[in-house]
Amino acid sequence: MTDDPLHTALLDARVPRYTSYPPANRFSADVGPADMAEWLAAVPQGDPISVYVHVPFCRRLCWFCACRTQGTTTDTPLDRYLDHLDRETAMVAAALPRGTTMRTLHLGGGTPTILSPQRIARLSEILHGAFSPTAEADISVEIDPMECDEARLDALRALGMTRVSLGVQDFDPAVQAAIGRTQPVDATARVVEAARARGTRSLNVDLVYGLPHQTPERLAATLKEVLALAPDRLALFGYAHVPWMARRQRMIPEAALPRPVERLELANLAREMLTGSGYRAIGIDHFARPGDAMARAADDGTLRRNFQGYTTDGAATLVGLGPSSISRFTQGFAQNAPATGAWQAAIDAGRLATARGHALSDRDRLVAEVIERLMCHGRVDLGALTGRHRAPVAPLLAIARAALEELPGAGRLAGEVLHITCPAALRLVAARFDPGFAPATNLYSQAS
Repeated sequence: MTDDPLHTALLDARVPRYTSYPPANRFSADVGPADMAEWLAAVPQGDPISVYVHVPFCRRLCWFCACRTQGTTTDTPLDRYLDHLDRETAMVAAALPRGTTMRTLHLGGGTPTILSPQRIARLSEILHGAFSPTAEADISVEIDPMECDEARLDALRALGMTRVSLGVQDFDPAVQAAIGRTQPVDATARVVEAARARGTRSLNVDLVYGLPHQTPERLAATLKEVLALAPDRLALFGYAHVPWMARRQRMIPEAALPRPVERLELANLAREMLTGSGYRAIGIDHFARPGDAMARAADDGTLRRNFQGYTTDGAATLVGLGPSSISRFTQGFAQNAPATGAWQAAIDAGRLATARGHALSDRDRLVAEVIERLMCHGRVDLGALTGRHRAPVAPLLAIARAALEELPGAGRLAGEVLHITCPAALRLVAARFDPGFAPATNLYSQAS
């Protein structure tokens, strides 16, 4: 046991991941389709946007996953989904200023590669017909190696794919069996090789620690297999066990989950192995090769954070398409109806599918920038920031001092600049600046 307050907080605290501020679980029905239409129309003429498309379908429902997905054994729902996505995209494009271009496109899920090559081609026609990509457009796709073949990769290349994100989680058979996800190393390696052969310029691998039956030895073996694939980036997420929110997680054997202290050891092991192999640690859970665009963004201060995690995307507007997807505007956030049926019903009624969101206040914008600067760069100049927002600095300095006193070893305050030197403490410190955070809630994942 330890009486170190920071160590204790890392083991016990549950805090938001802060992919947005405020977190999406605080959105309300106060924001609806009319707000979404108004915010789309207000996008400045000539400003490129980012687009996120949520494909909610999976052939297999992995038990660890808490994303909005649904299983299907037939392709009929996929065609109905594309029909509605086509109509939603047309409504969104009509509301935007003429000539709006697309800087980034991310296809997420679910499993985007559940779509056949022909359906991927149709998706490409829908998106490119509505949004002209900029010359340097970054088009990324989440790929399940067990639901992907060369024909699909050819279709994705024709769509313009420049970056691939592969879900791995863990290669150990015992861990895979406990989370309902079978994925051999050789099948993953084949997709990696095929994607690179088609000119994909960046490869990301997603890993998860804190899974059932995961041990330091098993995780180390997985990391060695992943490092042999030589990804450009890696994301190392802590498993969030929230079966009261994600019912499929009830299939996870809770007795096999690592205890909090073991979970922290797994996170530290992974960080040491990845940084020891030449990767640069980015924020709380990403790693990149020193020459990668994400590492460069971390160096030059342009790294951002959105619902896909850390990003180099600098667009002020993110347009979400598909059920449960979230749009971000300078005015606030707008989220589509989470259930596919409700999303389709809204489109059938001829309206945008916005079901909830949050309109940002001046205070929200101030807090959001504090938290994003901390989460992305581990430092924030509170004096400069409050000067831009025309807000007093004293309240933020008081929060910073209290946080450092409560969490000794987390960082330091140099004048009006807060430095967080312990990356694991970033979420803990960010939560101190969040006036809406309720420490007793179980809605969030563990800090470690």
